Amino acid sequence: MMVESVLCMNPGDGETSYAKNSFLQKTVLSKARPILEDTIKDMFSTALPTSFKLADLGCSSGPNTLLFVSEIMDVIYELCQQLNCKLPEFQVFLNDLPGNDFNAVFKSLPFFYDKFGKEKGDLYGQHCFISGVPGSFYHRLFPSKSLHFFHSSYSLHWLSKVPEGISNNKGNIYMAKASPPNVFKAYLEQFQKDFSLFLRLRSEEIIQGGRVVLTFLGRSSDDPRSKDCCLSWELLAKSLLDLAAKGLVVEADIDTFNLPYYNPYEGEVREIIEMEGSFDINKLETFAINWDANDDISNKNFVFDKDQCGRNVANIVRAVAEPMLVSHFGDEIMDELFKRYAEHVGEHLCVEKTKHINIVLTMTKKE
Repeated sequence: MMVESVLCMNPGDGETSYAKNSFLQKTVLSKARPILEDTIKDMFSTALPTSFKLADLGCSSGPNTLLFVSEIMDVIYELCQQLNCKLPEFQVFLNDLPGNDFNAVFKSLPFFYDKFGKEKGDLYGQHCFISGVPGSFYHRLFPSKSLHFFHSSYSLHWLSKVPEGISNNKGNIYMAKASPPNVFKAYLEQFQKDFSLFLRLRSEEIIQGGRVVLTFLGRSSDDPRSKDCCLSWELLAKSLLDLAAKGLVVEADIDTFNLPYYNPYEGEVREIIEMEGSFDINKLETFAINWDANDDISNKNFVFDKDQCGRNVANIVRAVAEPMLVSHFGDEIMDELFKRYAEHVGEHLCVEKTKHINIVLTMTKKE
């Protein structure tokens, strides 16, 4: 699998699009916002630059793409009022792989400028300059020491490639309880290589004292067999095997498909950052969200319905993983596959509400 050519969210605004099925990611952005806000306020506690250059890595498309930008600008707008200083110019770089639906992002920019222009005069149109930067964040993306701030949400759990040497992971599409030991080792080593490379590349592109805020999927235990790590993908593999039993999928094709993905434990993340050595960790925290983000303690109107919850989770996974699955299995089975997956998820959620574990961290480039 050539990851850079197939790892993209479902484009457009149809029923299976990422734009229509990214409420989970929006919830994660909301949960991480206090840390993002504290980081910006600490970064510019006494003065602001005349030009603030920042990048969102793995920006995707849809309603969440510009949410991060608006949050950053709102925080700095408040800071300017407190410090009685002039608003800086914002140079915002939206990065994702070339297959991302950048056209949808660019089409939304006039609405974005108009909306915030009405709220705060014309400052957004005059002070904010947004551009797209296609390419993998496992490569250099920007000139040396050119940016003040990096942000990435729900992207760094994706690897640069499927780990090598896991051909014996039969019947699975990711790490699973039944996977042999070498599979867990290979996935960890690939994440160590990729995350170390990511840190080194960003350290070359960011100024001294620049900040980084990252949020990505992790796990609650150092045991990679934990439910919050691999169960959702085990249920998808089970759904594929259901289709194989019906003759709709060749079982050998399941054996040769593995996801370029890794849920790290927070201790693994901390160790890699300290070993790479370019950044100081300011804060590293975890928080949990239900698989169906609509099922939240703050949602007083939520009523559990296993079928609806199963479909909600299946739609989220489909919006994210379908292009990779289509490249390997073809598109004829997708409706049936995610129908079975929704059923398996709904049945599981009747027994246990398993959660996604999220890691959020802030770092400062060392001097």
